[in-house]
Parts: sequence; structure tokens; C-alpha cells
Amino acid sequence: MTTRRAFVVTLAGGLLVIPLAAQGQPGAKTWRVGFLTGGGRPPDGAPPLALRQALQEHGYVERQNVIYLGRWAEAHQDRLPELAGELVGLKVDVIVTVGGPASEAAKLATPSIPIVLANVGDAVGIGLIDSLARPGANVTGITDQAVELSAKRMEFLKEAVPKAARIAVLWNADDRGMTLRYREVEKAAQVLHVTVQPLGVREPNDFDAAFSAMIRNRPDGLFLVTDALTVLNRRRVIDFARMHGIPAMYEFGFLVRDGGLMSYGPDPDDNYRRAASYVDRIFKGATPRNLPVERPSRYYLTVNIKTAKALGLTIPQSLLLRADEVIQ
Repeated sequence: MTTRRAFVVTLAGGLLVIPLAAQGQPGAKTWRVGFLTGGGRPPDGAPPLALRQALQEHGYVERQNVIYLGRWAEAHQDRLPELAGELVGLKVDVIVTVGGPASEAAKLATPSIPIVLANVGDAVGIGLIDSLARPGANVTGITDQAVELSAKRMEFLKEAVPKAARIAVLWNADDRGMTLRYREVEKAAQVLHVTVQPLGVREPNDFDAAFSAMIRNRPDGLFLVTDALTVLNRRRVIDFARMHGIPAMYEFGFLVRDGGLMSYGPDPDDNYRRAASYVDRIFKGATPRNLPVERPSRYYLTVNIKTAKALGLTIPQSLLLRADEVIQ
């Protein structure tokens, strides 16, 4: 009788789980799924649960026929090329990416291994793909219209704070995709007759300078553009906004559940589940260039009433009626 055992190796901040039982089955294919992001490494050292669960529903079961190899840059973009190279060296069958910089690093690291975008904004604008219908090369997956969404988010923030005349925008100025979003916010601000207070950051120490700028010239609202750097420092931003009574718009619901005021955007877990379907089709023989890139099918408006009360802000009933989730 053979006892099933798993050999676990932690390497460069990633997790490699090799199921020996699956390896021992003659002719059985054990798929290797790489995962690359500029974000922080989770406590369990594994790719997102939504991705793994969706792949299991497609028949890929850990310790049987799939292993996951994750790499997290911890908001240090300069590490991404090396981490992408590690995944290529480990001979993964596909690389699932989060964020534009991680996706660019993966694309530069390999012209042949399929790359599936999971949570990436404006893949066309930053040059990851040729078009949604014909992505080209070895890249496909999910991308949202993050640039266009910036204008909608500004509209919601202005509706929540009708008298707002100046909006501070906090974004990672070292990320081309995030800068595209910032520029779209500038355009939206002109339409809404508000001025923008630009607060570009490049490293954690820059957040204190951004906060000081808002203390000197208090904005009527704050817009946080989401990337690995700002997510890892989200608690500082959320606490600052609450302490200084500044209504803030975020891009994803988890930031509102963490105490932010409101957000409008896709559910990252939805994107991971859809990315899993791309992985499945690729494993069954499809090539990325023949798989059109999709956009999220739904965007969610989330409002935190508790935070609004702490800010002394009354959210208009018209906005609450449109909210998909209201946190009391």
C-alpha cells in the first residue's frame, strides 16, 4: 500500500507543492500553474483561493494533477523580471498574472508559455495585447476598462459629495497603467468642474509626503488608484482619510470592507474564476492568440455607511439605491 505524501519546498517567497502520488502514475500529466503578482505574499503562500477553487471545478485537483508555483514582488516592481524568470525556469505550463507590471515582466520572460491576465487594467493601453478580439502573441485573459472606469468613479464621488471642488488623487507614478488612470481622472475632473490635487507616490515613504500635502491643502475628496503599492499601504490611506474627515473613492469592494467609504469596480474573485476557464481551455489545446480577451461582465458599487457616519457625511438615497452592497 502506497502512502500519499506531499513534498513542500518554499523558494524565493513562493510555494511549490509537488504531489508524489500524481508523479508516480505513469502517463499522468501534472500541470504546473505559475502565479505572478507585484502584491504581497499571503499568509498561506498560495495563489488566490478563487482561482484554485475554479480550477478544481474544471477537474484540476491539488495533490493529484496540478501544482501551483506563486511569486509575489511585495510592491517591489524591480523584482518582477527575476520572479518571472524563476517561473519560466520551473517550466510552468501557464502563468496567471495580476497587474500590468507583472504581466509585462511575464511577457518579456517568455514568448511561448501562455500568460493569462487575471486582474489587469487596460491591457491594450499599456501594450500587453494588440486588441481584445485578437490579443496576439502568448497573452490572453481578463482586463477591465480601468481608464474609462476612472471617470465613472469620479462621478460617484462627486454625487456623494456634491460641493466637492478639489479631489486629491493618490496613485503609483512608477506604474504606466496607473498613470493612465490618473490622466483619465484629470479629464473627468474638467467635466465635473473640480480641480485635481495630484499625489504620485513611488515607495512607502512617499505616502507621508502625500498626507502632509493634504493636511496643508485639504481636499474635499480623495481618489485612490489601486495597485500593489497602494494596496499594501491601504490601511494608512484609509485611516488618514477617516482621521481627517476626507471622503474617499476606491476601486474595489475589499477596500470598503476594510473601512473605506465607497468603491466601484469588478470583483477580483470573479476575474480569477474567469481566468481559470482560460487556463482550462489552454490545457485542453487552445492557444492564447485564438482566445479573445474579455472584460468583466459586472461592476459593483459598494458603500460603507459606518464610515460615512464617522465622516459626518450623508450618502444620497439615490446612490444607496444603486449600491450593490451597503455596509452598515
